Amino acid sequence: MKLTERKIEKLAPEAGRKDCLVFDDEQRGLAVRTSAKGSRTYLCQYTLHGQKWRVPLGACLALSLAKARQAAAAVMGDVAKGRNPAADRKEATAAERAKRARNRLTLRVLIEDWQRIHLAGRRQSYAHEAVRALHVAFADRLDDAAEDLDRTAVVRALDALARRHNRKNGSDGAKRGMAMTGRTAAYGRAAYAWAVKRGAVAVNPFAALPIGKSVTNRERVLSDQELVEIWRAAGDVAAPYGSIVRLLILTGQRRGEVAGMSWNEIADDLTAWTMPGDRTKNGAVHAVPLNSTASAIIKATLPADAKEAKRTLAELRAGGALILPGEKGAYAGWSKAKRALDNAIGAARTKAAKKSDAKPAAIEPWSIHDLRRTVATGLQRLGVRLEVTEAVLNHISGSRGGIAGVYQRHDWAAEKRAALDAWAVHVAAIIEGGGAGGNVVALRQQA
Repeated sequence: MKLTERKIEKLAPEAGRKDCLVFDDEQRGLAVRTSAKGSRTYLCQYTLHGQKWRVPLGACLALSLAKARQAAAAVMGDVAKGRNPAADRKEATAAERAKRARNRLTLRVLIEDWQRIHLAGRRQSYAHEAVRALHVAFADRLDDAAEDLDRTAVVRALDALARRHNRKNGSDGAKRGMAMTGRTAAYGRAAYAWAVKRGAVAVNPFAALPIGKSVTNRERVLSDQELVEIWRAAGDVAAPYGSIVRLLILTGQRRGEVAGMSWNEIADDLTAWTMPGDRTKNGAVHAVPLNSTASAIIKATLPADAKEAKRTLAELRAGGALILPGEKGAYAGWSKAKRALDNAIGAARTKAAKKSDAKPAAIEPWSIHDLRRTVATGLQRLGVRLEVTEAVLNHISGSRGGIAGVYQRHDWAAEKRAALDAWAVHVAAIIEGGGAGGNVVALRQQA
């Protein structure tokens, strides 16, 4: 029929039907759709390539018949030009919906979801470092859509991270900067791979990045003389870093493990340290015997009075306090403290060189992790069995890996204590300039 405003008001579907569609004789394609509930809307229907399409124009109460005819004429004009207005609208709607979804899933939200859902079963230290590294490297992109982070942006951010690290860490910063960017790229790759599998993003911008291996096998083992210099210089740097370094030398554990040592992990007599699985790299509970020198370093953080120390220890355990905390929780000033330690070693070399009117030797680049490798090598030099050395270091690979690890359940507790006691004797001997003895020699403690 030729539609009029009055006729439209009287339109209604037949009894038993949900709606009806009435086309206008005056404007081709224009129709009014009336529902059983009384709503009426304009639409334009057309056929393109044998398929019917409909474009909604608006409610009859909000749009006059004359305006509806103009809108329908415009739609039919586009169709005559070969366009498909209905398909175009669907694509525009889908694009807008996708844009809103991208904006909701920012990089910050993606990282938080990855941490909350996927990293919940991983080591706490790994999860914390992964999230921290990504937040630092992509600080200016955290509130952008995660989908919009492309390969170019990733490479630029990682290059900037390496440059900042190189400027901050001097001559040996380049290699470490590459290691840092490699680890950050690995974290990002893992986070986006998880998001891709969930359908949250379509592409992983970290995939196949042109970055070298993040961690290379190092072979730096410190000499006895270097170990002596480090031990002595550790007494001149700010607490608690010096104590951490000395405990690293005496135990061979990882720096994060020593820095995270809490009073809840230490035996009443301060002779044993037991780390829970969520604090170890392999997730296994790890018991570390503490020789008398290591125990003395820990005890030095308590009051001198025995009764007061016992009361304080109980309070510290009740609160889960760290033994060697930083200014704000766990110790975190590694780079700055390492430079101070190197400066102290350099100052000691300069002072010694003046006495002999010689030029001080330059400090060969070394890392805190080299202490762990030096302890492992030192134990081997002392004749400690490989299985015991690996037990001290809490390594599951090597002699304790594979089928041997399944059936070999011995904890090596006595052997580990004997090994670390022997190592303490060796450290005492080189510090004091004497030979190895049968008992642990008490070394001078940090003030």
